[in-house]
Amino acid sequence: MTRALLVIDMQRGFDDLAFWGPTANPDCERNVAALIDAWRRAGEPIVVVRHESASASSPLHPDAEGNALVDVVAEAPADLVVSKSVNSAFYGDPDLDAWLRERGIRELVICGVQTNMCVETSARMAGNLGYDVTVALDATRTFDLSGEIPGLGRVTRTAAELMASTAVVLQQGGFARIAATADLV
Repeated sequence: MTRALLVIDMQRGFDDLAFWGPTANPDCERNVAALIDAWRRAGEPIVVVRHESASASSPLHPDAEGNALVDVVAEAPADLVVSKSVNSAFYGDPDLDAWLRERGIRELVICGVQTNMCVETSARMAGNLGYDVTVALDATRTFDLSGEIPGLGRVTRTAAELMASTAVVLQQGGFARIAATADLV
C-alpha cells in the first residue's frame, strides 16, 4: 500500500457556527464518509488528525465537548491518530512523516476542516516533503474570514472564496492536485 487517506480535524467543535461564523460546503461530512468507506473497503490506511487547541476558550480545547471527532470519523478504523496544536498534521504526535515513510506510503489524499488552514498547510508540507498529494476539495470546508490587514484595510473573504483560493494555490503552485470525492471513490 502506497496511498493513505488523511482526515484532518473533523471535530464537533467546527459545528459551532456562533464561534466560527458562516461556512461553506454542507456536503463535507458526507463526502468524508464516502472517502473513509472507500479506503476501508480497499484496505488502505486511514490517518485521523485532531486539533488540540491550547486556548481554553476554543471549542477544540482537549477539555471541550467540541474536541470530539464527528461520528463518521470516530467510528472509522483509523490506522493512526495524530494530535496537533498547530496548522500542520506534520507537526503532531506521533510523527506523521516517519509513520508514512516506515510503511512506504508516498501518496496522500487529504480531506477535512479547515480548507484554507490545516488542510492547505498539511497539503503544502506534504508536497514539500515529496508526497504525491491530492486534496478532495468537496470533502473540506471552512468559514468566512475577515480582518484588518496593514496596507490593505479591512479584508473579508467568504468560505467559498477561501476554498477556491486554496484550490488554485495548491494546484497551480504544484503542491497538490484538486479532485472531487466522486473521482476518488
